[in-house]
Order: sequence, then structure tokens, then C-alpha cells
Amino acid sequence: MFIGTIFINIIIPILILLIIGAGLQRKFAFNLKAISNLITYCLMPAAVFINLYQTEIDVQVLLEIIGYLVAFSLLIIIVTTVLGKLLKLDRGEAAIFKNSISLINSGNYGIPVSQLLFQANPLGISIQIIVMVFQNILTYTYGLYNLISATKSGLEILRSLLRMPIIHAMILGGLLNWLQVPIPHFLWTPISHLADAFLAIALILLGAQLAQIELKTIVNRTIVVSSLGRLVIGPAVALLLIFIFGLDGVVAQSLFIASSFPTSRNSSTLALEYDVCPDLAAQTVLFSTVLSAITVTFVVYLSAVLFV
Repeated sequence: MFIGTIFINIIIPILILLIIGAGLQRKFAFNLKAISNLITYCLMPAAVFINLYQTEIDVQVLLEIIGYLVAFSLLIIIVTTVLGKLLKLDRGEAAIFKNSISLINSGNYGIPVSQLLFQANPLGISIQIIVMVFQNILTYTYGLYNLISATKSGLEILRSLLRMPIIHAMILGGLLNWLQVPIPHFLWTPISHLADAFLAIALILLGAQLAQIELKTIVNRTIVVSSLGRLVIGPAVALLLIFIFGLDGVVAQSLFIASSFPTSRNSSTLALEYDVCPDLAAQTVLFSTVLSAITVTFVVYLSAVLFV
């Protein structure tokens, strides 16, 4: 598969939806919190449920994926800590810097990309869902700790995780799959419609969110280094671990691609909520998302070459 073909067939459709979202937001000023709630509490859980219900994942493969994700996150955390010290960032900037590289937009960027890439192979999408769930856990533990370690207890963090609908959808979808419980048509049809709506609305929301970010001072040392860390160092670390773990095929391809996505919008949301360098966090999300059009295209191409 040629790089140009990947860019046209995978990245351009994503960019079109992002531009539509940005244009609509500029014109109508949507309530983005309401749309975000629609995705978080309805559309994304439906997509997660359907993909896990339809996919068979071997237990050994699942354990390998979890082991890889733990190793990947630990290595990235070590790298970001070292880089943060070398850049001599203050406490707030260091927290944003570490989160911007460690936390990946696996939800409303990663899943749509995987849906486009792995239309004929549900396993690839299911792996991305596992990555997304793991990233959410990392966000509300390590990511939150970076910002407000002194103000939120471990029990409160656990409660916030257990209230996340995607966790319930993942458990229910996996359980019904394992028990081979048939789902009646009158239930399957509306769930399918909700899942189908996820891709477009998630990307339109992301475009609308990016439209609100100010462009001033977007290119500075911290933003550039954190974006390169997320988009270049992240995939490099992933590739090293994939070879160490001996992963191949769709599993290796999906995990490698999952490591290449831009900075999570949640890093910006948390920074705004707790008032820790919110402008820096938002501008990093925008810069890494724009730059990812080039880097994700290359990683997708490389994954096709390395893991046929």
C-alpha cells in the first residue's frame, strides 16, 4: 500500500470531518460538553460493545497485549521524565509535557482510524478498544496524579473509572461474547445504529474542539518537543517492544498504529479543569493533531510493510 493511497483513503476522510466540525463550531458555537456527553455515554459504549461482542480474542493474546501496554507506558513515562528534566520545565509545564506524550487520543481519533483501516478485520478494532480503555485508566491515574496528586484520593479516582460507560460496555460485550448469548434483533438494530454514528460525530466533535484553541504561540520549544515525543518517540518505543514481545500480524500492526496517534484531548480537558497551564495543553493537542496527518500516514505504511 503506497503512502499516497493511505493518506488519501485514511487521513483525508478524517481531516474532512475535522474541518467540517471546526467550520460548524465557528458558525453555530455548539455546546461541546453536551456533544461530548452524547459520545461518552451513548455512541462510544455502543461501538465498544458491538466490536467486543463480535470479536474472538484469545486469552494469551489478550495477556500479551496488556503486558505490552504496561511496558510501553512505563517506558514512555521514563522518557518523558528525563526529557522534562533536560528541558528544565517548571512544575506545571512538566506535568503538561509528561501528559502530552503519555496520554494518547485513542478514542475519538484512534477508533475511527482503526475502523477505517480494519473494516475487514474486527480484531484490529477490538485491540484499539483495549488500548483506549487502558489509556483511560492511565489518564485518570497517572495523568491525574501529574496535575492534582495532592487533591484527589485513590478511591475517588477508582470511583470515577468505574462510572465510565465504556468500562460497562466492555465488560458486557466481552461477557456476552464469551457466553455466546444471542442478542435479539430489536436490540441489535438500535445499538448498531448508535455504533455507526460514533465515527463521524466523534471526529466532528474533535474538529469543533480544535477550532476553539488559540493559534498564538503554538510553535514553541515545549510544544514542538512534546508533539515529536508523542508522534515519533512513541511509535519508536512501540516498535522496539513489539519486536521484544515477538508480536506479529494484525496484533503488531494494530498496536504499532495505536502508538502513533496525537495527544489526548483529555490532557487538555484535565489541565483546564484544574487550571494547570491550560493554554499550553490545548495548543499541544492542536499541534500534534495537525502534525499527525503526516506521521500517522507513515506509521500506517510502515506497519503494512513490517507486519503483513
